[in-house]
Amino acid sequence: MLKKTLWVILFILGLTILSGTYDRIDATTRANALDAERLEPNDNQMLLPEGEYAISAYDNLFRNISDSEGNDWRLMSAIAYHESRFTPDLCSPRGARGMMQIMPSVARQFEIDAETLNDPATSIRIANLLMNTLSKMMRIPAETSEEDRLSLILAAYNSGIGHVADARRLAKAHGECPNSWESVARYLELKADPAYYEHEVVRCGRFTGYRQTAAYVRDVRDRYARYCNRVAR
Repeated sequence: MLKKTLWVILFILGLTILSGTYDRIDATTRANALDAERLEPNDNQMLLPEGEYAISAYDNLFRNISDSEGNDWRLMSAIAYHESRFTPDLCSPRGARGMMQIMPSVARQFEIDAETLNDPATSIRIANLLMNTLSKMMRIPAETSEEDRLSLILAAYNSGIGHVADARRLAKAHGECPNSWESVARYLELKADPAYYEHEVVRCGRFTGYRQTAAYVRDVRDRYARYCNRVAR
């Protein structure tokens, strides 16, 4: 019990440092951090043969795992396409691994051995838990449009929640809506300028990855829309 409590504290502290925000994290987010019991690699779903799947041979895994975590499997498939083209053993130059390109440090925060990240089921489950954790930590108001909500979460998945949190604070400091992707994207771009990344509300410093993040958000959203048109949830 003591070991699990320590892991929860380290998990929350790690995500808080990455996010650059020291706001209170609610009990639901803490509970989400303990969902490692469900991260059993090598689920018994068989890969679908060509011609019998709508998006990828991993359709069953995406459906079953994403549904259990409350996410749209077509969205998670769109993320997988842009992260790895559904390649389970991909390793990036920065060390991100597996189909969903999970960093070993993130896997450890979920009490998962980084050596298992090439397992598709493990990668998909961690990505779902991470998306849910990001969503809870960002505390996007319920009245926010689904397009803005999705864009903000995808930007955090790609660039780190800390830079997105900075851009939201900058938007608010300049009298703009911190829940509008249009406004937040603009301040993500401006975070390459010292006039903005040295602002008192900024906690994660300079950001130079705006173009990559903006393209990622746009491309994943577009592919998700195509998948939604192709197959029912």
